[in-house]
Amino acid sequence: VQLQASGGGLVQPGGSLRLSCAASGSILSINVMGWYRQAPGKQRELVAAFITGGRTNYAESVKARFTISRDNPKNTVYLQMTSLKPEDTAVYYCNANVRTIDWHRRNYWGQGTLVTVSS
Repeated sequence: VQLQASGGGLVQPGGSLRLSCAASGSILSINVMGWYRQAPGKQRELVAAFITGGRTNYAESVKARFTISRDNPKNTVYLQMTSLKPEDTAVYYCNANVRTIDWHRRNYWGQGTLVTVSS
C-alpha cells in the first residue's frame, strides 16, 4: 500500500491550499484516513481525519478553517485549508489504517508534503 500526497507549497497568510492523498495497492478497505502535521521542533499532531463510522475529527486549531473530504472510489482524501496562518507551517503527512487483501490491518504513512505560510 502506498499513500501519495500532493498539494503543498508556499502561500501567504490568509491564503488557501488543497492537499490530496491517494491510497493505492492491495486495499480491501480503509478504516481511518486523514492528515497529521509536524512543525520544526514539535511533535507530529493530528490535523483532521475521517474516523470510525465516517465521522470527522479536527484539531481545535484548524476547526472552521480546514475541511477534510474524501472520494471513496478513488481511496483519496483532501484537505482544503483556508485562512492559513504562519503557525500552520509544517510538513503534512497523510495517514491511513488499511485492511489489505490478506486481511491484515496496518497503519501507513505518506511521504509528507511541505506547507509554508509566509509573506
